[in-house]
Amino acid sequence: MIKGFGGIFWRTKNLDATKKWYREVLKIEFENWNGTIIKPHSENETIFSFFTEEDPYFPTEQQMMLNFQVYNLNEMIKHLEQIGVPLVKGKEINEYGQFIHIKDPEGRLIELWEK
Repeated sequence: MIKGFGGIFWRTKNLDATKKWYREVLKIEFENWNGTIIKPHSENETIFSFFTEEDPYFPTEQQMMLNFQVYNLNEMIKHLEQIGVPLVKGKEINEYGQFIHIKDPEGRLIELWEK
């Protein structure tokens, strides 16, 4: 019955600064309605997973974490270094792929993933 996620919505303290950060860091362009449409393709999959309140995988005060799948994690790391965005957690490689963590301007942990 589920076709896919319809969207991810959250409140932000500084709309312009948050949009600017996501545009510069993750290359997400926003429309004048303060959103964008990301159209997945055959190489993209969206994971929907639950974590317990105590799970340390992402900060317990953060109710959700975004995970963006990227084509090339090494290129993404170079891009982040060039624009001065530090990694919160360096590259981790496991059976699911390669991962890094960064934070957005309001301190939300974001995971970047290459499958």
